[in-house]
Amino acid sequence: MKTIEVKLINQGQEDEMELWGYRPCLWKIILVSVGTVCSGGLLLLLLFWLPEWGVKGTCTLTSLKDAHTLLLRTTDEFRQWFRTKVHVMLAPGKKPFDTLDLQLPNEHHSVSAVHEEHHGKCAYVQPAQIHYFTHHSTKYYWNDVIQNFEFYRGLEDVRMSCTSIHSDYSSGLPKALRLFFGENEIAVRVPSLFKLLIKEVLNPFYIFQLFSVILWSIEGYYYYAATIVLMSVISIAASLYTIKKQYVKLHDMVATHSVVRVSVCRGNKNIEEALSTELVPGDVIIIPANGMIMSCDAVLLSGTCIVNESMLTGESVPVTKTSLPSSGEEAASSYNTEEHKRYTLFCGTHVIQTRFYTGELVTAVVVRTGFSTEKGQLVRSILYPKPTDFKLYRDAYMFLLCLVGVAGIGFIYTIVLSIMNKVSLTIIVESLDIFTITVPPALPAAMTAGIMYAQRRLKRVGIFCISPQRINVCGQLNLVCFDKTGTLTEDGLDLWGIQRAEDGIFFPPEPNAAKESLVNSTFVACMTTCHSLTKIEGKLSGDPLDLKMFRATGWILEEPTEEETALHDLIMPTVVRPPQHAVPTANQNSEITQNTELPELSSCEIGIMRQFPFSSALQRMSVVVRRLGGKYMEAYLKGAPEIVASLCKQHTVPQTFTETLETYTRKGFRVIALAHRQLESKLSWHKVQSLSRDLIETNMEFLGLIIMQNKIKDETAGVLHQLRQANIRTLMVTGDNMLTAISVARDCGMVPAHEKVIIADAVPPKDAHPASITWHYTENITQTAKDSQVSQRPSPNSPLEQNYHFAVSGRAFSVITEHFPQLVQKLMLRSTVFARMSPDQKTQLVEVLQSIDYIVGMCGDGANDCGALKKAHSGISLSELEASVASPFTSSTSNISCVPNLIREGRAALITSFCVFKFMALYSIIQYLSVTLLYSILSNLGDFQFLFIDMAIILVIVFTMSLNPAWKELVCRRPPSGLISGPLLCSVLTQILICMLFQVLAFLLVQQQSWYEIWTPQSNACNVSALSSGLNVTAPRDPKNIRNYENTTVFYVSCFQYLAVAVVFSKGKPFRQPSYKNCKACFVLSKSCFSQRLKHRLINLCFMSDVSTSCSQEAIDRWGSLFLSRLLCRRNKPPKMCYMHLALKLQDDTNWPPKPFTVTYASDPQSHISTTL
Repeated sequence: MKTIEVKLINQGQEDEMELWGYRPCLWKIILVSVGTVCSGGLLLLLLFWLPEWGVKGTCTLTSLKDAHTLLLRTTDEFRQWFRTKVHVMLAPGKKPFDTLDLQLPNEHHSVSAVHEEHHGKCAYVQPAQIHYFTHHSTKYYWNDVIQNFEFYRGLEDVRMSCTSIHSDYSSGLPKALRLFFGENEIAVRVPSLFKLLIKEVLNPFYIFQLFSVILWSIEGYYYYAATIVLMSVISIAASLYTIKKQYVKLHDMVATHSVVRVSVCRGNKNIEEALSTELVPGDVIIIPANGMIMSCDAVLLSGTCIVNESMLTGESVPVTKTSLPSSGEEAASSYNTEEHKRYTLFCGTHVIQTRFYTGELVTAVVVRTGFSTEKGQLVRSILYPKPTDFKLYRDAYMFLLCLVGVAGIGFIYTIVLSIMNKVSLTIIVESLDIFTITVPPALPAAMTAGIMYAQRRLKRVGIFCISPQRINVCGQLNLVCFDKTGTLTEDGLDLWGIQRAEDGIFFPPEPNAAKESLVNSTFVACMTTCHSLTKIEGKLSGDPLDLKMFRATGWILEEPTEEETALHDLIMPTVVRPPQHAVPTANQNSEITQNTELPELSSCEIGIMRQFPFSSALQRMSVVVRRLGGKYMEAYLKGAPEIVASLCKQHTVPQTFTETLETYTRKGFRVIALAHRQLESKLSWHKVQSLSRDLIETNMEFLGLIIMQNKIKDETAGVLHQLRQANIRTLMVTGDNMLTAISVARDCGMVPAHEKVIIADAVPPKDAHPASITWHYTENITQTAKDSQVSQRPSPNSPLEQNYHFAVSGRAFSVITEHFPQLVQKLMLRSTVFARMSPDQKTQLVEVLQSIDYIVGMCGDGANDCGALKKAHSGISLSELEASVASPFTSSTSNISCVPNLIREGRAALITSFCVFKFMALYSIIQYLSVTLLYSILSNLGDFQFLFIDMAIILVIVFTMSLNPAWKELVCRRPPSGLISGPLLCSVLTQILICMLFQVLAFLLVQQQSWYEIWTPQSNACNVSALSSGLNVTAPRDPKNIRNYENTTVFYVSCFQYLAVAVVFSKGKPFRQPSYKNCKACFVLSKSCFSQRLKHRLINLCFMSDVSTSCSQEAIDRWGSLFLSRLLCRRNKPPKMCYMHLALKLQDDTNWPPKPFTVTYASDPQSHISTTL
């Protein structure tokens, strides 16, 4: 048989999928049609639920190029199947940019010439047939070269350099690309109610309900069937209302400002008004001075924009976007949206204002449109979310299959019984009722009740959730990563002092930067100009650190108005100047003194000519300025001390730089270094705008240090102590200095004072030297050596409790993951501090931790943590926004007290799901036992009996037993993650045996009573008094054998068993509040108990059943795990979790942790540690 190679699309990305091609097969279609008719449409439903069966059952495998239908399967752990149709369109070229005959960036053809050539020959070019398909609002086009489908994102597909974008796209492009990229619209179609109804009704749950209702109607259970139909209609209506509301809300959110009029530069600099939906990649748009809501992703070609990106990041602080560099090393690199995001305006973000240029517009070239934009990808993730992978749900489906097997046994038993008693074949129809009893159709709704209540409680404490299924996952968290600034520490920094340097020597620290003697100093000039602050509606706005630093100087920032700019030929720069009282004043009586002070007075005002924004990857920012009346321009640099020092002339950096920096960082201060450089006098404003960053930020002169005090939030230490007591590991992941991070970790209790910290300082390979790791101990070496000997072999009862921690920098993390893969897991086991980490490295760290079986939570401020917040099992954003799109959970309180609250509610919701599942399973089995017993005497429960059990007992209990709030504190023990565990199965099986024992006992005892009589059609066990008194009462006939003594007895006993099981499964401490505090559940249980009138013997029997149920469950809760481990001889079984197994393994490793000042080389496959230092 011919085999066809499986193709991959979106390879290496999160939505990677396998692809198979199929074409229709006539004989298969005929067979499926016949099967559909014979099965009454059930086969068609099955093929609808299982798309892979539907495609394979009606089509044959073929090559992708000849395919009419495609079968897609995700490559992740969910293995989801999708089917889609292949369509054909006509286009001028095979690829989008083929229509413009564009070649590589070194081509010398002008774009305008290409336009003319294109428009002149378009009528004579034979259009090409392009095969494509659409999946999740994304179009994939066939590529003959790679023999596969591919997705065109936009201008990035051309892989042009930043310089080429300036030269080749500054005039814009024609509309020919719209064939491939479609309209620039994020279309969220709100489906009609009819479509939603059909989709909802075809759910397997409702199909099973329909089957059950038909069966019950045939058997004469009209009231029960009508009630279930009514409840299903209400459920469907509520579901449709919720889904429709969500679609409308998302549509309205996306539609806001999605279609606007924009100014577009076409060929030859012609400007025309167009709708934003007409934009295609390559178009050049004009950003108005008063700002706009971006309708596409575009990169700035000229000008500066102040942008609010809170829609994407949850960070409300405006950011400054500058124009894409056109020269230098960075300009030569290929444009990438992620790498060049500081020059990119993203769709959905709000451009607050732009810098106005006379005769020169603020322009940007469109790079992505529609669903390819950042906002489009966000909307796609909301429209097509990945399923939640949680062991509880997988085990629930397995348990349901087991119940189906139990129902099958009951069905066979009933058929055999009917044949033995020579009953008519109608018993077969009645026997099918076993399936509707054993498999509870209300189970999915019942299990979501606990999550719904937990979500409501979280909202009351200011935690908002956009992914409710993640609440259960929060109950399993065993590791939480925290950002530092704004999360563990205060968002705002206080200026502790400054320490200037001159001629390679540090001056003593100075607490006040606003001293009059420092007004004309280069140091203060750098503090007042090297920032990204701007005025929005007259109020100074920007990064909190910049704000604090600028305000400490007491200077004033003035921005030109549009009217002022229009009066000048060139741009009016942003100007900073000292307050009037701080400016040195001249003696009015001395003409000479006055004249000599004039240059000094004028030099106090400084204009910011160009700004290079702060980059997380570069860890610095810089500006080019000119003093008023000055003859030359100057460059000022601000950033991480190590980075700034490396860019300065070595003789200007004090020899005590490293020691001074360590002194401050060990005390937990945040240190920023400043540098300065005088530029050539011949530089003009236009030349400065074209200079690359690399040319500016070199040969600087070191100016000194700014010491900022970053106070720990009041709640931080207490919360971390709670988590540590609950055996939940905590990490710090920050972009700050290593020693500062270690100091903060010690101060907040993340690293206890008596435990040592080992810094893994890794360097990449250079020349002939391999990559290496040097292990530095932050404490006294002698003391550390003694401690390490003591701590080499920790207690076997607590393998993770070792008294050392690793600290890893971002650079070291990259080197270790690339050159020391065998050490990554060892390091992750005890690493507590990660410093100088970029946003991408934070995401990578979360992935590494997840790979060793940690359930990871991430808590950050939503700005640089978006990737990690999304990647973690549970991301918590500290934002003022109600629902940050960066993470599943958003806390309106700006401290980490939300973390234990979320974990407590997660544990409560998880335990509630277990309780409800066990209760629903026992309810099905108890009713199954009752019906099976009654079938032995050819009887069954009556219509109103079923109705009473389901409506008055089960439904009310399910929705009230979920109301138990979370326990008030976190405990060390975590709830189980799956249903398939020894104690849980033992609990369920024990309760089943007890219930079966007492039902059989009651069934047999009632037949031994003196007043018992065998059923006849005239019998009425429900009204014995009337029959025994001899009154002439016309009793209704009972042909179905319902009003008999066995039925009544079993019914009463089973009702009490439902209540008893509800009580014993409503677990309280240590994860939920006790059941007696759940007033609604207590009221329901008491009403159900007192509403039943029983004879005293039956009451005693029910009481004994309840006591047995309670005692057995208590015994299992206390000693079940210990008993099973001893019974199965599994007490010394190795742990399942990778990180626990690794911890046990490291106990026997005498070379771990490494000794002080030893070096590990990558060239050694055994990673041998040599003591060469």
